[in-house]
Amino acid sequence: MSFFRTLSYRAREDELMDDFSMGGEELSEALQHLRRLNRIFAAPGPTLSGVEKLWKSMGCPSTLSIMDVGAGSGDVNQKLLRWSDQKEIQLNITLVDKTEEACDEARRLFRHEPRVQVRLADVKEVPDASADIVTGSQFIHHFEGEQLIEIVSHMLRASIHGVVINDIHRHLLPYTAVWLTTRMISANRYIRHDGPLSVAKGFTGRDWRELKERLQHETMTYEWKPLFRYSVVIPNDP
Repeated sequence: MSFFRTLSYRAREDELMDDFSMGGEELSEALQHLRRLNRIFAAPGPTLSGVEKLWKSMGCPSTLSIMDVGAGSGDVNQKLLRWSDQKEIQLNITLVDKTEEACDEARRLFRHEPRVQVRLADVKEVPDASADIVTGSQFIHHFEGEQLIEIVSHMLRASIHGVVINDIHRHLLPYTAVWLTTRMISANRYIRHDGPLSVAKGFTGRDWRELKERLQHETMTYEWKPLFRYSVVIPNDP
């Protein structure tokens, strides 16, 4: 992928990971390398911030269920597990992804963690009210237009109390940082192609305001978080 591109609007081309006819060992390797990128760029933070915000609005219950859709290997949830230990919350997490490779990586990563279950599924297939909170980390930038509205609506339907979205801020600084970092840490073509493209497909405050208007969801909030990410909270209004 060429370095030079405009970031004034969301990129529209598909990522390699959007092609479900591909996969295999190369995709499994990409998921492993993606965990390194997530650590470098502090990816779990916005998810935890949003989950804690919703948890407090629920009255700080001692039990909590979370469903992470489009979860990949689900590594951002490790921070949630540590947080639940600190808060003495009985936490149960279900990781949902459409690819066998992602589910296999998630099962391997959490093989010693009984609080985490892995499910091969599409969020559209998930029953109503499947978890207290439904999360999506670096997931919804794969969608635009009516598909974006549909996916977020399915996430809301699957949740009891609301949705937390953690996604990338479309900006030159993170784009440059991701472009350089992917080339330093990986020769995997998924990582080198999809990493920078993910930033180019990311969001700005204007995009979140548009989503809020189209969802007609007045209680939706979005906050900028390090490192160049947004934590979006959409309470499931009664």
